[in-house]
Amino acid sequence: MTHLSRAATLLIVLCSLSLYSFADDIPHLEKKDGRFALIVDGQPFLMLGAQINNSSSWASELPKVWPALEDMHVNTVEAPVYWETMEPEPGKFDFANVDLLVNGAREHHLHLVLLWFGTWKNGQAHYVPEWVKTQPEKYPREISSYGKVLDVLSPNSETNLDADKTAFSALMRHIKEIDSAQHTVIMIQVENESGSIGSVRDFSPAAQKDFNAQVPSSLVNALHLTSGTWSKVFGADADERFAAYSTARYINEVARAGKAEYSLPMYCNVWITYPVAALENRDHPSPGQEYPSGGPQQGNIGIWKAAAPSIDILAPDFYSNDVALYHKTVAAYHRDDNALFIPETGRGPNFGKYFFYALGHGAIGFSPFGVDYTGWWGTEKVPESMSENYSLVGPMDREIAKLNFDGKLQTAVEQKGEPRQSLHFDGVDAIVSFGFPQRDGEAPPGTADDHGRAIVAQLGPSEFLVTGFDASVSFKVADVPGAAAKNEQLEILRADEGQYVDGTWQTSRIWNGDQTDRGLNFRGPKQSVIRIRLHVLPLYDQSVRER
Repeated sequence: MTHLSRAATLLIVLCSLSLYSFADDIPHLEKKDGRFALIVDGQPFLMLGAQINNSSSWASELPKVWPALEDMHVNTVEAPVYWETMEPEPGKFDFANVDLLVNGAREHHLHLVLLWFGTWKNGQAHYVPEWVKTQPEKYPREISSYGKVLDVLSPNSETNLDADKTAFSALMRHIKEIDSAQHTVIMIQVENESGSIGSVRDFSPAAQKDFNAQVPSSLVNALHLTSGTWSKVFGADADERFAAYSTARYINEVARAGKAEYSLPMYCNVWITYPVAALENRDHPSPGQEYPSGGPQQGNIGIWKAAAPSIDILAPDFYSNDVALYHKTVAAYHRDDNALFIPETGRGPNFGKYFFYALGHGAIGFSPFGVDYTGWWGTEKVPESMSENYSLVGPMDREIAKLNFDGKLQTAVEQKGEPRQSLHFDGVDAIVSFGFPQRDGEAPPGTADDHGRAIVAQLGPSEFLVTGFDASVSFKVADVPGAAAKNEQLEILRADEGQYVDGTWQTSRIWNGDQTDRGLNFRGPKQSVIRIRLHVLPLYDQSVRER
């Protein structure tokens, strides 16, 4: 082999390794033992997010965005990209706003999730370009059952699909060109709260033809159903399930085309199904009225998973103070085939503890909506409870993400009437009590508004990471069902207050006395993180007991 041939061979090998490294470095999802992690730059990443208001991705507004994000201690911003401005004429693209977002995120040391406002925004077509809006004969709309033309593009139209695919592919190609080496952009939202507002489905002649046909065998097999028409297979739910399949198939093709350009993780956010008020004398909400029909709502998850494999996550938006409903929603979307991610949520005080609850169920990220100083909410304040959460978790977000991915982290969130909870680890139970004071021999009082919350993570057999708000955490030897109680008790050997700095724990002081009486005491909004080491003592001196 000549020197030139050797050099050429070496170059090919190096290029191959470089491409392999590049592919490995792209932000992506990983799954392990039923748990998920968003991997960014080779490590699990916990998204401490904030979504800006819908009309804030403009040069005139972004100076009012970055200070709010800094005040809330976020590590990731979610911001929209508007189809109507990105493609003002067919095939002519303007990425100025995209570049503003990417460059601004870099300047402020943030990661970025781009929200594609394409065919759908809140179940309607508000952000499609004028050249689409003004040609309904070419880019058909949905038609209601009584003939009304809706402000919704039909998901049963290949022309609509091709237009969205072309634009989204151009966006992903541009992101790859400007960001594949830096990974500022870590995830993409494909459309926004998709589905139809105004009708349960499209009743146009083209859509009706599809509805009267057989349900695709791929869907029938995936759901383990018997073949037939939509009406035969799904009965009273046929209209909504047809809409779900049509919308999921459409968005899957958009995402698949985008991933062919640059394969970032992609998700769809969900305007979930909320219960209807009892006074309305109905037992369930109406699709197309109370929520966009055909989106990945709770009842449609199975269809979406079958019809949209290019969508990595179905992610619920949640805007309710109903704690029980929140628990049900988390349970619905925290699945073996779906990472838990809360991409939009409210700004009120309740939502602070929602973050802890989601984290305890393996969430890869959390993001309140409308965080900027543009005046939309009439206030220049960021959500206080979320700012507290992010300020506490932010310096150790990588460690928290890894502990969660490894199954070592649990959370306790105060619920009304339950001021004490137990967390069960390998050989050790953590007892979390909420509220102060907790006097000797008295039950914990709880907090006035049930806002107590705590994180406990097992670092080793006798070592834990502990933090929280208005909570006290103590430890005891775990009970083994069916076994005799052990003659053992746990004692704090050392409690170090400190923080992680570039992945290394640094102790600032040792806790003792009032801070460790009857457990580790986290009072009020003061933010403390403790690494604790325990050791085992006999529970009783047997020689004394046997006298």
